[in-house]
Amino acid sequence: MLETSARLLRLLSLLQTPREWPGAELAERLGVSGRTVRNDIERLRTLGYPVDASRGATGGYRLAAGSAMPPLLLEDDEAVAVAVALRNVSRSALAGTEETAGRALAKLEQVLPSRLRRRVRALQQYAVPVPADRPAPHTDTGLLMTLTAACRDHERLRMDYRDHAGATARRLVEPQRVVNWGRRWYLVAWDVDRDDWRTFRVDRLTPLPPAGPRFAPRGDPEGDAAAYVAGKASAAAWRHRARVTVHAPAEAVLERINPAVGTVEPVDAETCVLETGADSLESLGVHLGMLGHDFTVTRPPELVRHLEELAARYARSTRT
Repeated sequence: MLETSARLLRLLSLLQTPREWPGAELAERLGVSGRTVRNDIERLRTLGYPVDASRGATGGYRLAAGSAMPPLLLEDDEAVAVAVALRNVSRSALAGTEETAGRALAKLEQVLPSRLRRRVRALQQYAVPVPADRPAPHTDTGLLMTLTAACRDHERLRMDYRDHAGATARRLVEPQRVVNWGRRWYLVAWDVDRDDWRTFRVDRLTPLPPAGPRFAPRGDPEGDAAAYVAGKASAAAWRHRARVTVHAPAEAVLERINPAVGTVEPVDAETCVLETGADSLESLGVHLGMLGHDFTVTRPPELVRHLEELAARYARSTRT
């Protein structure tokens, strides 16, 4: 049986898990009686921890939100995971988080047991990221909080938005989701003036207070905001677009295609149409060759010519 102080810490650790704990289960975990659990709950309340209790067959105890933050009690693997996450955040493109995450990581390392501190430092010293091939735009964390709050509260948002050419326009939108893709952040919103869904790069927008009025929430575009952003952001970057008839069922092609690569529409049980693109004809030729199925290029004509040249080159390479 644990001593009272150790038992209280263990009980507090269990209650920090976001669920309700039946008294019988807590008693079993702690190796004490139900009466002792009730007494320990009262001790925690006396110390200022708001522990809610509910009655009934599905009732139990839960740590409620309070005015003060209780000590964060972590298992070994949880502490290592938090340390790794803080290190990754300190290297992210979120403006202002580098120093904050670094301070939090230093505080965590200071209280870690030596066995865990060695593991965390080994990860920091010997696990290194590959630098991004291009600088990522910095995104202000306060701006992300503003956007996610507007999504949560279903409040319309007026903003100035700068497009890829540098031109700025006033937009009125109904924010739906904020999507993170790599080192960039996107706002998915219903554009009121255009009466359609749009994606906006967060580093290019400036909210214009006040927010409001409220709007009726909608479902995510195409049922998945992240997939919608992946498709729209990729397509916007394509220099060459292609429409290809693939002689295979749509289900088979979809196993090799995700929304960031293209869209697949079934024609019949044995044929589908692939809309895809890339920054170069060479890349398009490689991607189409990796489909694993026969296909016919509908457009563009320059891709047809490139594939004809590629086919002739491959044919020459096999001659003895």
